[in-house]
Amino acid sequence: MKSIVTGGAGFVGSHICDLLLEKGHEIICIDNLVTGTTRNIEHIRSEHFTYIEHDITKPIYFGDKIEYIFHLASPASPIDYLDLPIQTLKVGALGTYNMLGLAKEKGARLLLASTSEVYGDPLVNPQPETYWGNVNPIGPRGVYDEAKRYAEAITMAYHRYHGVDTCIARIFNTYGPRMRADDGRVVPNFINQALKGKDMTVYGDGTQTRSFCYVSNLVDGLYRLMMSTEVGPVNLGNPKEISVLDFARIVIKIIGCDSKIVFEELPLDDPKVRRPNIERANDLLKWQPDIPLENGLIKTIEYFENIT
Repeated sequence: MKSIVTGGAGFVGSHICDLLLEKGHEIICIDNLVTGTTRNIEHIRSEHFTYIEHDITKPIYFGDKIEYIFHLASPASPIDYLDLPIQTLKVGALGTYNMLGLAKEKGARLLLASTSEVYGDPLVNPQPETYWGNVNPIGPRGVYDEAKRYAEAITMAYHRYHGVDTCIARIFNTYGPRMRADDGRVVPNFINQALKGKDMTVYGDGTQTRSFCYVSNLVDGLYRLMMSTEVGPVNLGNPKEISVLDFARIVIKIIGCDSKIVFEELPLDDPKVRRPNIERANDLLKWQPDIPLENGLIKTIEYFENIT
């Protein structure tokens, strides 16, 4: 089996590459390293793994047969897509268009890595796949939200009009080793601040909620979805909800530091709740996350201790 992984040098993409090698796939990893790093894949030494540095907003061609395309390429943290708004929109639009064209040409199945951000600042909690969302298309986060919503729309158009075999994963907050220390998301922010003994920054009053899925659980769900016959969006995330403030306290407890929690203004359009309804994933894929938050955090903290 030959698989392409776009964004394969990124956080989640590199873990997908690891899993695919375990499953016996031959892998073509594509990344332009805007937010990814070859450090995430330098441990892979296999004749069945090829890395290509390429921007998928430009076409790419392969002579060989391709069975699967895991399309994960995109900036995925607020600090990145606020700094790279045009690139974020282009990879969601042109990048997805190019990968769907490749899937059509090769008769490959394509998995689109979409996001819980398509739900925006949700008015429904937990969020089921049937919820259409509450998104501000012209707000600062709109470049990512709308890029992914467009990517979902064009994926379904290629499926309906061209008969391309596709599926869509809506990924909720994921954490684990290989997250970038400076990516601006709550997990690396809190861990790095606590490890350095700095104040931990909570935006708003900390009552906003998140749910955190360990990366190995997520990639298992992505693989199961790809190997299924499911087409429509499937939420993949941990349905256990926790407030940002309580999450900060857990990090302090595990690290055993003296960091104080300080509060700053909540960013515009920051979601107040974020929790997946995973009934579809459970029913269709027999999937649910099983790694407790504290266990996953211990592994993640060990990773950050070794890179700082």
